[in-house]
Amino acid sequence: MPPTSAPPRPPSAQGPFAHALAGLLDVLVPSPCAGCGTERGQLCPDCRRLLATALPAPCAALPWVHACAPYDGPVRRLLLAHKERGALRLAGPLGEVLARAVRSALGPRAGQAPLLLVPVPSARAAVRARGHDPTLRMAGAAARVLRREGLDARAAPLLLHTRPVADQAGLPAAERRRNLHGALTVRPLAHRPPALRPVLVDDLVTTGASLAEAARALSAAGLPPCAAATVAAAGADRHPRGVPHTPEHRAGDHL
Repeated sequence: MPPTSAPPRPPSAQGPFAHALAGLLDVLVPSPCAGCGTERGQLCPDCRRLLATALPAPCAALPWVHACAPYDGPVRRLLLAHKERGALRLAGPLGEVLARAVRSALGPRAGQAPLLLVPVPSARAAVRARGHDPTLRMAGAAARVLRREGLDARAAPLLLHTRPVADQAGLPAAERRRNLHGALTVRPLAHRPPALRPVLVDDLVTTGASLAEAARALSAAGLPPCAAATVAAAGADRHPRGVPHTPEHRAGDHL
C-alpha cells in the first residue's frame, strides 16, 4: 500500500484492545473531528459533506484507477486517522467514498456480474502494529454500500505478501516498482469464486506501483482485475469529471 507520512503510534498504544478502548472513549469523551479538528466527534458535518460530495474520476496516468479526491486537507487527515490512529468509525464514511469510486471505475459494467473487492494488502507487521487492516475494513464497508444499492458485491483478502519489502517512502516510481515486483501472490483458494469480477481497492494511489503489483498477482492466478478504485489520489492526478476513457481495458493493460 502507498506510504503515509504519519508516524506510527508507540507499541504500547497499539493492538486490538487499544483500538477497542479508543472506540469506547470516543463515544464517552468525543474527540475533535479527525478531518478538521474544529468540532467534537470523529467526523463533523462539514467533513462528512466533503466526503459525500467527492466526485470520482480516472487518474490521468492510470486511467483504469478511479479516485474520488486529492490526497490533501481533511481527506488526507481522515485517511490517516482511520489507518494509523484507530479511528475505526471512519471506515463507514470512507467506504461510501470508495464505493462511488468502484461504481465510477466500472461504469455501465457495474451490474453485469458479482463483484469481488480485493484490497491491496498491508505488510503483516503493519497490520499487527495498527491492530487492524484499514484497507480490508474500508473494502468491507464499500461492499455493504454497493449491496444496499442493489449490486452483488463482497470483499475478500485474496492477496498476501510473499516476501518483505522496503519502506516505499521517498522512493521514486521506478524504485517502487522494482521494490514491489513479485512481492504479492493470491491466497490458495479451496474453491475458485465463480463468475466474480475482481476490483482492486486501496485507500490511496500515488505512483500506482502497489496496484500494478496487485494486478499482476491476480492476473497470474487467472483472476485479472477489471478495474481499480481508491478513496484518494496523491498529487490530484485525476482527469476532470467526464473525460472519456476505455472501460473495456483491463488493469494490466495500463501497467
